[in-house]
Amino acid sequence: MGAAVICERGRVVAADDNALWVETIQQSSCSSCAAKKGCGQGLMNSLHDGRRNQIRVALDGQSAGDYPIGSDVDIAIPESALLGGAFVVYLLPLLSMLGIMALVAQRYESDGLAALGAVLGFLLGLMAVRLHAWTSRNNPRFQPRVIGLHKAVASDVMTFVDPR
Repeated sequence: MGAAVICERGRVVAADDNALWVETIQQSSCSSCAAKKGCGQGLMNSLHDGRRNQIRVALDGQSAGDYPIGSDVDIAIPESALLGGAFVVYLLPLLSMLGIMALVAQRYESDGLAALGAVLGFLLGLMAVRLHAWTSRNNPRFQPRVIGLHKAVASDVMTFVDPR
């Protein structure tokens, strides 16, 4: 059984020699929630129709001409890459902040220096996240792939492509 992937549909907004730029719209689940207008998330979602994200999708030797601007495509990213990325982005700064704060608090008995250590640790954690993003930016394991093209015909036929 293959590794789990997370799929999303998007629209091609630009292309270059070896990648597509695909725009996705973050959908809200507020319409199906029982609280409807009683929560802050619902209020924030009412201010806009959805958040647009542009994602660079590697073509892996496929022709950019196969994906015209404006066409809808399905993209996929391995679930493990998404979970690992979330760990790095959210936990690394937090753990760095707590670790440096604990070291400073153990060495010096000053709450002010411990707070300063926490800020320094958080900033170091953010720098580590940036470094990780830069070093892994071309790693194929973390790149989304095109897995389907929706042609603009009456039956909305979807063509699958080899993701290798």
